[in-house]
Amino acid sequence: MIDRPHPLPLVRQCQILELARSTAYYQPRPVSPDDLALMRRLDERHLNLPFAGSRMLSKILHREGQPVGRRRVSTLMKRMGIHALYRKPNTSKRHPAHPIYPYLLRHLTITRSNHVWAADITYIPMQRGFVYLFAVIDWASRRVLSWRLSNTLTTDFCKEAVQDAINRYGTPAIFNTDQGCQFTSLDFTGLLKDHGIQISMDGTGCWRDNVLVERLWKSVKYEEVYLHAYDSVNEATRGLERYFTLYNQQRPHSSLDDKTPDEFYFENLPALLQTA
Repeated sequence: MIDRPHPLPLVRQCQILELARSTAYYQPRPVSPDDLALMRRLDERHLNLPFAGSRMLSKILHREGQPVGRRRVSTLMKRMGIHALYRKPNTSKRHPAHPIYPYLLRHLTITRSNHVWAADITYIPMQRGFVYLFAVIDWASRRVLSWRLSNTLTTDFCKEAVQDAINRYGTPAIFNTDQGCQFTSLDFTGLLKDHGIQISMDGTGCWRDNVLVERLWKSVKYEEVYLHAYDSVNEATRGLERYFTLYNQQRPHSSLDDKTPDEFYFENLPALLQTA
């Protein structure tokens, strides 16, 4: 919004846009190597102990020989977009522009492809900095249908990935996410409604409601991300593209009778799609 080469002074541009001048002059500081190392360790512990909050994680790090205060842990968790997952009391009213939808998968038998899709966002550490990964998977086959990386937690890259999956594979009957602000936004839910997709959302803090995506994140990080210190976003993109190709086409799943996600997905598509 701010155009620095423009002849209009920055002060006047800020007045017109109703922005504080500090916003125009602020230069973001890079994350320190110590914080990046700590964020990676927090990410690992969060995968294993998703119920642990900043207080417990701080104590765990103390026992590992890393004296880190709770406030610093809390700050880094917010930056990473992670939080303790447990049932919380409904103590605040949600914004009326961001409605929450009911969870539709309870007691639902899901055996065919494109019946239910699920999606989520996770933190991906790099050698210098970090990015966020969004992925769409088919619930029955565990197949990764589409994914995107972004350096900010916005809705845009999520919508782009969902639209790409729809363009390539059609539409599911149900789309399940958590209650993150990216997924409750009118832009995101509007995209699903425009394609006639039913919207399902996890209960507050109920990570098990979207457990297949949580399992995917653990596989991605321990089998790919933690083994490679990505030096750039391009390198992270190449590494994840390589991994998701292997995951879909070559990695057998015991829950799929040792079939790969690709094999199960295409064998269990509805007949109308297979003959189209």
